[in-house]
Amino acid sequence: MSTTRPLPDPSTLSAHDRVYRTLRTQVMHGELPPGHALTLRGIAREFGVSMTPARESIQRLVAEGALTMSASGRVQTPELGNERIEELASIRALLEPELGSRALPRAHSALIDRMEAINAANTDAVVRQDAVTYVRTNLEFHRTLYLRAQSPAMLAMVETIWLQLGPTMRALYGRLRRNTPPPHHRMIIAALKAGDEPGLRLAIRTDVTQGLRHLTQ
Repeated sequence: MSTTRPLPDPSTLSAHDRVYRTLRTQVMHGELPPGHALTLRGIAREFGVSMTPARESIQRLVAEGALTMSASGRVQTPELGNERIEELASIRALLEPELGSRALPRAHSALIDRMEAINAANTDAVVRQDAVTYVRTNLEFHRTLYLRAQSPAMLAMVETIWLQLGPTMRALYGRLRRNTPPPHHRMIIAALKAGDEPGLRLAIRTDVTQGLRHLTQ
Protein backbone atom coordinates (compact mmCIF):
# COMPACT_ATOMS: atom_id res chain seq x y z
CA MET A 1 0.00 0.00 0.00
CA SER A 2 1.41 3.39 -0.95
CA THR A 3 1.93 5.62 2.06
CA THR A 4 2.13 8.81 -0.01
CA ARG A 5 -1.38 8.75 -1.46
CA PRO A 6 -4.69 9.37 0.30
CA LEU A 7 -6.88 6.34 0.87
CA PRO A 8 -9.50 5.95 -1.86
CA ASP A 9 -13.20 6.23 -1.24
CA PRO A 10 -14.26 2.93 0.39
CA SER A 11 -17.15 2.70 -2.09
CA THR A 12 -14.65 2.38 -4.96
CA LEU A 13 -12.57 -0.38 -3.35
CA SER A 14 -12.83 -4.00 -4.41
CA ALA A 15 -14.00 -6.47 -1.78
CA HIS A 16 -10.45 -7.73 -1.41
CA ASP A 17 -8.98 -4.25 -0.96
CA ARG A 18 -11.66 -3.27 1.55
CA VAL A 19 -11.06 -6.33 3.71
CA TYR A 20 -7.28 -6.08 3.40
CA ARG A 21 -7.05 -2.39 4.26
CA THR A 22 -9.41 -2.67 7.22
CA LEU A 23 -7.67 -5.69 8.72
CA ARG A 24 -4.26 -4.16 8.10
CA THR A 25 -5.25 -1.00 9.97
CA GLN A 26 -6.77 -3.00 12.83
CA VAL A 27 -3.55 -4.98 13.27
CA MET A 28 -1.22 -1.99 12.98
CA HIS A 29 -3.19 0.10 15.47
CA GLY A 30 -3.46 -2.72 17.98
CA GLU A 31 -7.23 -3.08 17.70
CA LEU A 32 -6.64 -6.84 17.79
CA PRO A 33 -4.69 -8.26 20.74
CA PRO A 34 -1.69 -10.59 20.37
CA GLY A 35 -2.67 -14.15 19.49
CA HIS A 36 -6.13 -13.17 18.27
CA ALA A 37 -7.37 -15.93 15.97
CA LEU A 38 -9.09 -15.17 12.66
CA THR A 39 -11.00 -17.52 10.38
CA LEU A 40 -11.96 -17.19 6.74
CA ARG A 41 -15.61 -17.76 7.59
CA GLY A 42 -15.51 -15.17 10.35
CA ILE A 43 -13.89 -12.54 8.12
CA ALA A 44 -16.28 -13.26 5.25
CA ARG A 45 -19.24 -12.94 7.60
CA GLU A 46 -17.95 -9.74 9.26
CA PHE A 47 -17.31 -7.95 5.96
CA GLY A 48 -20.18 -9.44 4.00
CA VAL A 49 -17.91 -10.91 1.32
CA SER A 50 -17.29 -14.33 -0.19
CA MET A 51 -14.48 -16.64 0.91
CA THR A 52 -12.22 -15.60 -1.98
CA PRO A 53 -11.52 -11.97 -0.95
CA ALA A 54 -11.24 -13.11 2.67
CA ARG A 55 -8.64 -15.72 1.68
CA GLU A 56 -6.72 -13.28 -0.53
CA SER A 57 -6.59 -10.68 2.24
CA ILE A 58 -5.33 -13.23 4.77
CA GLN A 59 -2.63 -14.46 2.40
CA ARG A 60 -1.46 -10.90 1.73
CA LEU A 61 -1.35 -10.00 5.43
CA VAL A 62 0.53 -13.19 6.30
CA ALA A 63 3.11 -12.32 3.62
CA GLU A 64 3.54 -8.87 5.22
CA GLY A 65 3.99 -10.30 8.70
CA ALA A 66 0.77 -8.69 9.95
CA LEU A 67 -0.64 -12.17 10.64
CA THR A 68 0.95 -15.55 11.26
CA MET A 69 -0.15 -18.92 9.94
CA SER A 70 0.74 -22.18 11.65
CA ALA A 71 1.47 -25.47 9.89
CA SER A 72 -2.09 -26.50 10.65
CA GLY A 73 -3.44 -23.36 8.95
CA ARG A 74 -4.40 -21.46 12.11
CA VAL A 75 -4.23 -17.70 11.45
CA GLN A 76 -3.68 -15.19 14.24
CA THR A 77 -2.11 -11.87 15.12
CA PRO A 78 1.58 -12.06 16.08
CA GLU A 79 2.65 -13.12 19.55
CA LEU A 80 6.21 -11.87 19.92
CA GLY A 81 8.89 -13.19 22.23
CA ASN A 82 11.55 -10.99 23.80
CA GLU A 83 14.19 -11.72 21.16
CA ARG A 84 11.82 -10.82 18.34
CA ILE A 85 10.73 -7.62 20.07
CA GLU A 86 14.35 -6.57 20.56
CA GLU A 87 15.14 -7.35 16.92
CA LEU A 88 12.23 -5.24 15.64
CA ALA A 89 13.09 -2.40 18.04
CA SER A 90 16.66 -2.44 16.70
CA ILE A 91 15.38 -2.16 13.13
CA ARG A 92 13.18 0.77 14.10
CA ALA A 93 16.15 2.43 15.80
CA LEU A 94 18.13 2.16 12.57
CA LEU A 95 15.50 3.23 10.05
CA GLU A 96 13.33 5.80 11.79
CA PRO A 97 16.07 8.28 12.80
CA GLU A 98 17.21 8.20 9.17
CA LEU A 99 13.69 8.99 7.98
CA GLY A 100 13.50 11.83 10.48
CA SER A 101 16.83 13.20 9.30
CA ARG A 102 15.69 13.14 5.68
CA ALA A 103 12.44 14.88 6.63
CA LEU A 104 14.13 17.65 8.61
CA PRO A 105 14.89 19.99 5.65
CA ARG A 106 11.17 19.91 4.77
CA ALA A 107 9.86 20.34 8.32
CA HIS A 108 7.94 23.58 7.77
CA SER A 109 5.83 25.24 10.43
CA ALA A 110 2.56 23.74 9.19
CA LEU A 111 4.01 20.25 9.56
CA ILE A 112 5.16 21.00 13.10
CA ASP A 113 1.73 22.43 13.96
CA ARG A 114 0.13 19.25 12.66
CA MET A 115 2.47 17.08 14.73
CA GLU A 116 1.71 19.12 17.84
CA ALA A 117 -2.02 18.59 17.29
CA ILE A 118 -1.51 14.82 16.89
CA ASN A 119 0.63 14.77 20.01
CA ALA A 120 -2.15 16.51 21.93
CA ALA A 121 -4.53 13.72 20.89
CA ASN A 122 -1.86 11.19 21.88
CA THR A 123 -1.55 12.81 25.31
CA ASP A 124 -5.33 12.76 25.74
CA ALA A 125 -5.33 9.03 24.96
CA VAL A 126 -2.75 8.48 27.70
CA VAL A 127 -4.86 10.40 30.22
CA ARG A 128 -7.93 8.35 29.25
CA GLN A 129 -5.84 5.15 29.25
CA ASP A 130 -7.09 4.36 25.74
CA ALA A 131 -4.41 1.97 24.47
CA VAL A 132 -5.73 1.63 20.91
CA THR A 133 -6.00 5.39 20.36
CA TYR A 134 -2.56 5.81 21.91
CA VAL A 135 -1.01 3.39 19.42
CA ARG A 136 -2.90 4.95 16.49
CA THR A 137 -1.93 8.54 17.30
CA ASN A 138 1.63 7.52 18.14
CA LEU A 139 2.10 5.96 14.70
CA GLU A 140 0.29 8.89 13.04
CA PHE A 141 2.74 11.26 14.72
CA HIS A 142 5.71 9.40 13.29
CA ARG A 143 4.19 8.80 9.85
CA THR A 144 3.33 12.48 9.46
CA LEU A 145 7.01 13.33 9.87
CA TYR A 146 8.38 10.45 7.82
CA LEU A 147 6.20 11.22 4.80
CA ARG A 148 8.23 14.42 4.45
CA ALA A 149 11.37 12.32 3.97
CA GLN A 150 10.10 11.36 0.50
CA SER A 151 11.61 7.89 0.95
CA PRO A 152 8.68 5.56 0.21
CA ALA A 153 10.69 2.33 0.15
CA MET A 154 12.15 3.00 3.59
CA LEU A 155 8.77 4.02 5.00
CA ALA A 156 7.22 0.84 3.61
CA MET A 157 9.83 -1.17 5.51
CA VAL A 158 9.06 0.71 8.70
CA GLU A 159 5.32 0.12 8.28
CA THR A 160 6.00 -3.60 7.98
CA ILE A 161 7.67 -3.44 11.40
CA TRP A 162 4.73 -1.47 12.80
CA LEU A 163 2.38 -4.16 11.51
CA GLN A 164 4.24 -6.89 13.35
CA LEU A 165 4.39 -4.81 16.53
CA GLY A 166 0.84 -3.41 16.57
CA PRO A 167 -0.85 -6.02 18.78
CA THR A 168 2.16 -6.15 21.09
CA MET A 169 2.25 -2.36 21.47
CA ARG A 170 -1.44 -2.41 22.36
CA ALA A 171 -0.73 -5.00 25.06
CA LEU A 172 2.15 -2.92 26.42
CA TYR A 173 0.28 0.36 26.77
CA GLY A 174 -2.80 -1.39 28.07
CA ARG A 175 -0.66 -2.90 30.83
CA LEU A 176 1.38 0.15 31.81
CA ARG A 177 -1.65 2.18 32.92
CA ARG A 178 0.39 5.38 32.80
CA ASN A 179 -1.39 8.73 33.00
CA THR A 180 1.42 10.95 31.74
CA PRO A 181 2.82 10.72 28.21
CA PRO A 182 6.51 9.97 27.59
CA PRO A 183 8.52 13.13 26.82
CA HIS A 184 10.08 12.00 23.57
CA HIS A 185 7.49 13.45 21.20
CA ARG A 186 8.08 16.89 22.71
CA MET A 187 11.82 16.34 22.22
CA ILE A 188 11.23 15.44 18.56
CA ILE A 189 9.18 18.61 18.01
CA ALA A 190 11.78 20.75 19.80
CA ALA A 191 14.54 19.32 17.59
CA LEU A 192 12.50 20.02 14.46
CA LYS A 193 11.93 23.62 15.50
CA ALA A 194 15.64 24.06 16.23
CA GLY A 195 16.79 22.30 13.06
CA ASP A 196 18.85 20.04 15.34
CA GLU A 197 19.58 16.92 13.28
CA PRO A 198 21.63 15.02 15.92
CA GLY A 199 19.05 15.89 18.56
CA LEU A 200 16.24 14.71 16.28
CA ARG A 201 17.95 11.39 15.62
CA LEU A 202 18.49 10.84 19.33
CA ALA A 203 14.90 11.76 20.25
CA ILE A 204 13.43 9.42 17.62
CA ARG A 205 15.76 6.56 18.52
CA THR A 206 14.89 6.91 22.20
CA ASP A 207 11.17 7.16 21.50
CA VAL A 208 10.94 4.06 19.32
CA THR A 209 12.95 1.85 21.69
CA GLN A 210 11.97 3.07 25.16
CA GLY A 211 8.43 1.73 25.24
CA LEU A 212 9.29 -1.59 23.63
CA ARG A 213 11.99 -2.14 26.22
CA HIS A 214 9.25 -2.46 28.86
CA LEU A 215 7.89 -5.48 27.01
CA THR A 216 11.06 -7.47 27.57
CA GLN A 217 11.26 -6.80 31.30
